[in-house]
Amino acid sequence: MFMSVCAFSFMDLIVKWSDDYPLGQVLFFRGFFGIVIYFFIMPRNRIKNFYYTKRAGLHFLRCLFGFIALVAIFIALRNLPLATVVSISFAAPIFTTIFSVFFLSEKVGFYRWLAVSIGFVGIIVITEPGFDSLNIYYIYPIIFCLGLSYVAIAIRQLSTTEPVWLIALNFSIVITLASLFTIPFGWVMPNIQDLVLLCMIGFLGGFANLWLSQSFKLSEVSLVSPLKYLALIFGIIFGYLIWDEIPSIKTLLGALLVVASSLIIFRREIFHKKETPSNIRHE
Repeated sequence: MFMSVCAFSFMDLIVKWSDDYPLGQVLFFRGFFGIVIYFFIMPRNRIKNFYYTKRAGLHFLRCLFGFIALVAIFIALRNLPLATVVSISFAAPIFTTIFSVFFLSEKVGFYRWLAVSIGFVGIIVITEPGFDSLNIYYIYPIIFCLGLSYVAIAIRQLSTTEPVWLIALNFSIVITLASLFTIPFGWVMPNIQDLVLLCMIGFLGGFANLWLSQSFKLSEVSLVSPLKYLALIFGIIFGYLIWDEIPSIKTLLGALLVVASSLIIFRREIFHKKETPSNIRHE
């Protein structure tokens, strides 16, 4: 998980730096070099028929909402302080909890609804300056959370029958193909140094997803999930050192509420998974 958090943090850093390049071009590098990684890890016997699936519709929805989320977070990173974007992005589990009621028919009890309420208060605290000044860019991290929340639900459904590498590979393919439609609107030829950095967006994103999946496979979710909040520390450090961004007290307070909300949701989910069928209670 630590390696995954580091990779995602450096990817966010490069995306924010890449403001001089069209968004579609950055998406291309994120998708194409992600594809390269997955072709090296897929089973040899699936190279010729890697695309085979019986759940194409759900793959499509996962890719569509994932693409919307990715575009939204890229726009947010380019127009908002790094720590602010990272803080709001922690709200994804809040929306996942809500979506699970409708898409997975899960029962959500008092404690998780309380956590959802705390998380929404945190979001309001963070974005309040943005809404006051009509800064539309504060909407994009929230769109990212909504898209990512549905993606989490879709992956949970897909993973019962589909390999993780296929889910991730299809997403990278969709990103690459969609980005090609932006070529007529103008791409910028990068120099060698910038080309390396743009390629790193794809490699970092690809490896981060792999390391994230592996961490959940090898360790208890309760042990590894809190490590993702290190991304806020990285966001504050990178934002200050590179762009002279100093997070406000409201941002830090809101981030604390969102993080607390997410941790409560994680703890309650783990609690219910450990309960035996005879004593399950939804609180």
